[in-house]
Amino acid sequence: MKTLVNIIAATVCLAPSMASAEKLSLDQISAYLNGLVSAKGGFTQVNPDNTLSKGSFMIKRPGRMRFEYAQPNPALVVASSGQIAIFDKKSTAGPQGFPLGKSPLAIILKKDVNLKTSGLIMSHSAQGPLTKVTAQDPEHPDYGKIQLVFTADPVELRQWISTDQTGQKTTVILGDLDKSVHLPESLFDIDQIAIDLGQRTDR
Repeated sequence: MKTLVNIIAATVCLAPSMASAEKLSLDQISAYLNGLVSAKGGFTQVNPDNTLSKGSFMIKRPGRMRFEYAQPNPALVVASSGQIAIFDKKSTAGPQGFPLGKSPLAIILKKDVNLKTSGLIMSHSAQGPLTKVTAQDPEHPDYGKIQLVFTADPVELRQWISTDQTGQKTTVILGDLDKSVHLPESLFDIDQIAIDLGQRTDR
């Protein structure tokens, strides 16, 4: 399984180009993230135990993100209003939640991204056609860190690897993003989603 996961990850993230390319600057990456207003696409997630999960991914900046996992995984993860809610669609209990600011994903969802002045960048490097940026809040290393992986021409976010405080890694590999899609606010309304799922809404 581990070999299969490595092959899938390498194939997906290198597919846009096998040629070498110049490293994207932090300004270029910041401009890309600030311009990523609304998008939808598929994703493959490599879990810490090397199992795979798949589903659809939606982002509506600033501050909103949604992961719909394909069956048999009952999870639904929604970021909105400064919170991340993790739903179990088979349960009647309300979602588990925690502040978005405690997740390294917050760097993607900020209203105004400026990686150069953020004070969060641990490393910024190129590997073939990929530019990799690793970020962590130096005042809160317990929040974990995230490595963002981009391709150039055009600039695209292809994957990220989040590492928690115990060293457990989760890799999310993105498919092609549809940036013309309209995403209604109801997709990110945590309380309404809980009601629709027949779950408690007290958070």
